[in-house]
Amino acid sequence: MITEAIEKSITSNDGITREKILVDIPQSDLIFFRLFADKLGWQFKSKQTLWDEFIQSSPENVDLSDEEIMEEVRTVRYGKVQNNS
Repeated sequence: MITEAIEKSITSNDGITREKILVDIPQSDLIFFRLFADKLGWQFKSKQTLWDEFIQSSPENVDLSDEEIMEEVRTVRYGKVQNNS
């Protein structure tokens, strides 16, 4: 099975909500699924393509210390900042 991601490709001006989903499909059905998605006007992206786009859009030089990064991780995970002082 292959995990592929599809996203209904709709412009933001038409008022229709876009939903991103992951679909596990057999490799043999991949061509059919791509044709089906194209016919419906959906955007079809593999998991690898999504990762590549994420990496390309990420900043290369982030001016943060290890402590600042861990503080952000704790904030997201636990909803608060833990001071290690």
